[in-house]
Amino acid sequence: MILEETIQKLLDMKMLAMATTLREMNTAPRTEPLSTEETIGLLVDREWTDRENKRLYRLLRDAGVPSGVCVEEVTCDAGRGVDKSVMRALASCQWVRAKQNVIVVGATGAGKSFLGAALAQGACRHGFRALCLRTPRLLQQLAIARADGTYVNALAPLAKVNVLVLDDFLLAPMTDVERRDLLEVLEDRYDQTSTILTSQLPTKTWHQAIGEATIADAICDRLVHNAHVVTLRSGSMRKKKAIATEVTENKT
Repeated sequence: MILEETIQKLLDMKMLAMATTLREMNTAPRTEPLSTEETIGLLVDREWTDRENKRLYRLLRDAGVPSGVCVEEVTCDAGRGVDKSVMRALASCQWVRAKQNVIVVGATGAGKSFLGAALAQGACRHGFRALCLRTPRLLQQLAIARADGTYVNALAPLAKVNVLVLDDFLLAPMTDVERRDLLEVLEDRYDQTSTILTSQLPTKTWHQAIGEATIADAICDRLVHNAHVVTLRSGSMRKKKAIATEVTENKT
């Protein structure tokens, strides 16, 4: 009776894992009894692990990281432009703590989006909040917010997130309004948080691609000068995976 009352109190306090573990310990076959210290340690460990798993799930869900994407799945190859030492350094998230950026450039299908999302996943595992967005979609959302009077509200969460992934940066020419909207986002984040950008264009061409020299200067200054640049040099990873799948299917 006392045990059930204790379990109910744990449930009322939302210590669900601890309550479940205590009930399991009571119903499990008798073995060598644990000491009081060992019992408390086991209960606390189960509760802590459960809460950490739930927190990570929420961070990944809110970040929009695709299922199955993680830093361990990034193909590390010096010839590709990202070797194990580079990946270990980025996976440590020291760049996030230092409020630095990461820029990933390469041809279509080289794995830019995967690497950007994988770094966001790694940041979530370190307890940071992340958000993955395609740059064209973000600019579209800001245009809508500007039109319906919610522009300031739309900018606020973008400024607070620890790691913002902007995929497909400079995929298409930007209008003057889009340039200014992007500058607003980057100005709020500069030296406060970290941004990951993926682009088909090398950084040396960004100034010309952005257009309007003054705004281009401001955008590049907030992105490039404190960034780790990863240049992916391999061919299309999508094509390689398709070929590998085709070979496997032909063997079966």
